[in-house]
Amino acid sequence: MCRSPNPITALLFFCALALFCRSASGRDTPNVIFILADDLGYGEVGCYGQKLIQTPNLDRMAAEGMRFTQCYAGSPVCAPSRCVLMTGRHVGHATVRGNAGKGVEGAKSLAQTLRASDLTIASSLKKSGYATGLIGKWGLGESDSGGEPTRQGFDYFFGYLNQVHAHNYYPAFLMRNEAPVPLKNEVPGEGPFGDGVATKKLEYSSDLFADEALKWIRGKKDGPFFLYLALTAPHANNEANRALKNGQEVPDLGPYADKDWTAQNKGQAAMITRMDADIGRIFALLKSLDLERKTLVIFSSDNGAHKEGGNDPAFFA
Repeated sequence: MCRSPNPITALLFFCALALFCRSASGRDTPNVIFILADDLGYGEVGCYGQKLIQTPNLDRMAAEGMRFTQCYAGSPVCAPSRCVLMTGRHVGHATVRGNAGKGVEGAKSLAQTLRASDLTIASSLKKSGYATGLIGKWGLGESDSGGEPTRQGFDYFFGYLNQVHAHNYYPAFLMRNEAPVPLKNEVPGEGPFGDGVATKKLEYSSDLFADEALKWIRGKKDGPFFLYLALTAPHANNEANRALKNGQEVPDLGPYADKDWTAQNKGQAAMITRMDADIGRIFALLKSLDLERKTLVIFSSDNGAHKEGGNDPAFFA
């Protein structure tokens, strides 16, 4: 099983597939799971030297697989980095070259939208016989833009279309394919992109994504399948930070609750450890389904560590 907890480019992804994949009709065609964290610094996992944040599953992944230490994300911000990952293009040639904003009309909105002419890794694998699924954050096309995941090679999508909506871990809705799915959370004045602060927090999106990923994998166990699991952790809830002065939104602080740290640093560590536990659940499922040696798993981050929400990267070295 080839695995990597370091930011890597789409080129590496294509190379990995070239090395490990045969034709989709071949018996040895592997399943592929690409797990993407959001704003995770490479040094925030134990296998790259982290001492304070617990990441046992990612550390085991690195020990049993392969670490990449000379690779870079496609861009230092979310949308263009994800465009590079999906298309394999250098950001200078990619359709999406920056974070264009939210809910805007015209050219600015189009600047953050994949076009019908863009070829994505999902489209390529779908043509080769793979079932393709995206669970988590997209950020490369709004509703009716042509850039939606289901119009860019994904058979199935569950998550956030809009990346500002993805700041809120307790949204009022998520998208399933091209339709909104109401949640039990209450977000006053949420509007179409859900950038408010939840007052009733009942369904945590990261937990929903992990559960949905397990369910989707079970349904595709006969393979081959490609799952793009685009997690939102540990990105801060920027709007909550402005309103509540605490941008690391997590149900509990886990093993860090009693630490003499700032609330933001405790939240940052808790989000990463919670993400690590969810990844461990995926590994356990692959083993139980006898897919452990039939599945290529890659882990990366869309860009490096952040200071949003009051998190202090220097504290975690």
